Amino acid sequence: FLVIPDPSGATLGNTVYYGIVLCLFYSAYTLTMVTYYATFTEIVETEEQRSFISNVKSVCDIVYFIIGFVAGRAMLNGMNVRPVALIVLPLACTMLIPLFMIKEHSNLEGEKVTVKTVGLFSSLRHTLRNRTYVIWMVVYFFMTFGLQLFLGGINEYFSFTGMNMIYIMMAAFAPVPLTLWLYNKIMRRWGFGVAFRYILVVFSVCMLGTFGASLLDDPAKNVAAILGGVVCSFAIGALFAVAYSVPSQLAAEEEERTGISNSAMYFAVQGLFSGVASGIATGIVLVALKGTEENPSNGIFYMTPIAAVGTLVALVCTVFLPKSILKMGKKDQNNK
Repeated sequence: FLVIPDPSGATLGNTVYYGIVLCLFYSAYTLTMVTYYATFTEIVETEEQRSFISNVKSVCDIVYFIIGFVAGRAMLNGMNVRPVALIVLPLACTMLIPLFMIKEHSNLEGEKVTVKTVGLFSSLRHTLRNRTYVIWMVVYFFMTFGLQLFLGGINEYFSFTGMNMIYIMMAAFAPVPLTLWLYNKIMRRWGFGVAFRYILVVFSVCMLGTFGASLLDDPAKNVAAILGGVVCSFAIGALFAVAYSVPSQLAAEEEERTGISNSAMYFAVQGLFSGVASGIATGIVLVALKGTEENPSNGIFYMTPIAAVGTLVALVCTVFLPKSILKMGKKDQNNK
């Protein structure tokens, strides 16, 4: 991205060049992220540990959103995007951490590895035959649509409605560790089903509340939106956590049941569903709401209600999830 074939401006040559570079980038990015997520079932052994690492990953996600939307935005006010990208590039090295934590069987003491791997198409077939996983993908698709529509359009939305984005995003992200603790407490008491539905309801209510706040006059709209951001924090961190906890748990259950290690494909297919949902949310719906430079639209005003519709559809689809997932994480009252 540091190379510009034609510095004169936006040309066909630059477009073709960056199209090729983007294809290479996203191919490498996908392979890297799928491999990274696959380590989640390797570096831990129990459901409780998988839940814990998913929560830690969620907190890290919030940190990088703060870096991207707050710190990055501040740096871009006085710097070009290229030096900013190079400044934050070393953070990518943190993805090497799991490589030092993977528990592998020793081959020095005659231990035999009981887990086997399968080829690409066989792995895909095993994944799509898992009915629970397919249902989860439908739920995850609509959840991602609502979440990514909000995250992808927050800059335009807050600019259009006159709200202070930095204050609102800090209000939504700062309390996440505490709200994740509450989410996990609900999950240990009633199971994943109740906890997940709780965060979907909270996020939907927050989106509708933000829409209502935008109708107020200054400064009441900012105060109301900040309060809405705090409410949103009770959902947004956990929405990131489920993207790791559920697939890793399903992959671990399949490995225990069949002896096949297939976690990479679980995350790969989920990444496909996530990419399609994000593409529809930000590449079709959000673009249509914003309009064009020649014909701008005030449709961005309705972004948050549409995001709420997405998560509410996901909420309805959870009724099809089996009890094995709905009860995931629930602790026996006699075994606290």
